[in-house]
Amino acid sequence: MRCSRPVTAILGISALYHDSAAALLVDGRIVAAAQEERFTRRKHDAGFPAHAIAYVLDEGGLDLASVDHVAFYDKPFLKFERLLESYLAYAPRGFNSFRMAMPVWLREKLFLKDLLKRELSLFDPGFSVDKLLFAEHHISHAASAFYSSPFEEAVVLTIDGVGEWATTTVAIGRGKDLEIQRELHFPHSLGLLYSAFTYYTGFKVNSGEYKVMGLAPYGQPRFRDLMLDRIVDVKPDGSFRLDQRYFNYAAGLTMTSKAMEDLFGHPVRQPETEPLTQFHMDIAASVQAVTEEILLRMTRALAQEYGIPSLCLAGGVALNCVANGKILRDGAFRDIWVQPAAGDAGGALGAAQAAWHMELGQPRQAKPGDAMRGAYLGPAFDDDRIAADLTAAGASFTRLDEGEILARSAQALADGKAVGWFQGRMEFGPRALGNRSILGDPRSGSMQKLLNLKVKYRESFRPFAPSVLREHVSEWFDLDGDSPYMLLVADVAERIRRQMTSEEQALFGIDKLNIRRSDIPAVTHVDYSARVQTVHRDTNPKYHALISAFHDLTGCPLLVNTSFNVRGEPIVCTPTDAFRCFMGTGIEMLVAGNCLLEKEAQDASLHENYENMYELD
Repeated sequence: MRCSRPVTAILGISALYHDSAAALLVDGRIVAAAQEERFTRRKHDAGFPAHAIAYVLDEGGLDLASVDHVAFYDKPFLKFERLLESYLAYAPRGFNSFRMAMPVWLREKLFLKDLLKRELSLFDPGFSVDKLLFAEHHISHAASAFYSSPFEEAVVLTIDGVGEWATTTVAIGRGKDLEIQRELHFPHSLGLLYSAFTYYTGFKVNSGEYKVMGLAPYGQPRFRDLMLDRIVDVKPDGSFRLDQRYFNYAAGLTMTSKAMEDLFGHPVRQPETEPLTQFHMDIAASVQAVTEEILLRMTRALAQEYGIPSLCLAGGVALNCVANGKILRDGAFRDIWVQPAAGDAGGALGAAQAAWHMELGQPRQAKPGDAMRGAYLGPAFDDDRIAADLTAAGASFTRLDEGEILARSAQALADGKAVGWFQGRMEFGPRALGNRSILGDPRSGSMQKLLNLKVKYRESFRPFAPSVLREHVSEWFDLDGDSPYMLLVADVAERIRRQMTSEEQALFGIDKLNIRRSDIPAVTHVDYSARVQTVHRDTNPKYHALISAFHDLTGCPLLVNTSFNVRGEPIVCTPTDAFRCFMGTGIEMLVAGNCLLEKEAQDASLHENYENMYELD
């Protein structure tokens, strides 16, 4: 059944680089948003987001003919200009990169209007390119942050690898107005600096940056000063320049040059085959420290210059929750708000919001909380659909009322079981926030290792986040505020810490994993930090009720929360996805809606080997 005709519907699209997505605004309200990877099951899918578009239109009860505008998240001609100028500047060294990039550009990206018309005509044969609007990449990021935030006025800082030319922008948002004040341009990029060291330490660029962040606490930032002396020239206001001798991304096919290897005395680490050493941990700690230094100088200078107490963040670097926590604690800004889909996926939403407020001039009224509705903007499945899908998959399950579901799930968690929790609308952005999550008992000394090695099939050093009842957060962490999107890191409270002995402190970085550091060791990183998600009754009542039931049983008002997927797999979207992941991993119980599944009750022939099913991230 179609809804009555809205005043204005805007479809936002990001596509063709990484993390393609679609978002729908109806009269300025966010109706739906989702990443293409969740439907195609290809991590960071960069293809045209046909499945995501179909979903958001269906969620809004619209067809494409009813949509007034389609907003794309960047301007391909400007990006093409940057590529050509870069290749010319580095000629002839950039020829191989130029030779590989140009066919794709000439076939798809340069003539983007034709591609968009062709793809969108599959939804509406009469689709006209007159409906298309294009926002600059960093405007899309900035719009997604400011217009979604609870602030009437804010400084908006967007930092990523590169858009068209910009790598960092500062904007001021007031009401419906958002104006860029200054930009830092390619090749000087904090996002590309971090990605270069992601590559150098043997992780995958555009997906492994969070591994570097997670590895950093195992090391010492002993190369920080060398990086600041030789690689990055940082000014007091946080602006910077990168010495391009150490990089190869502007003209070549790798991120770093031989000069980088010579500077540190080590070659690029070979992924998967070469072990992580203390050197790699120290490199991770050092680039994290440099990143924090740049961001703190930048935010302090912006707070002093503009005198505005609120800061919004977006762009891939805004997913560095360790740095975000330090910006908040630094206190230059009273309040900060980070777009939960801070990467390119969020550009789809920002492009639509920029069209609504900046192009169409529609007013904006900031609301308490924010406009993201907990980031629960993806597909939901009712109990009948869940039961039908599970039956078709051959699952054995029991349908229970909500009270029984909560009691059984809380008891399983208290008994040390890993529980797949599939509820409500899927999250938009890279974090599972309690609707597509794998949950565990944070008090368990073995839970982190169990989840990493037997459930997620990933590196043992990677930390897990706590989901904590908002009303109890300050009792367990050095944080007394909201962190609903798992984008702030805070230390665990002093009262629950266990100080390591000098012998334990002297252990090799990874060996510290086995040392119990607090009363909640499964979510306490080696530096006593945790990536906190505050759970609010109004945005996710069922998840709040589950944690409350666990609290009643154990006295502990938090759970381990990690995304419902294995390494290299997108977060599950459908009940079938959830069942397959359940059967391919060490998850012991699956709760999908009010359907409860126990591993021992399943047909063993349905087991899948998930360990090597997905390309490593």
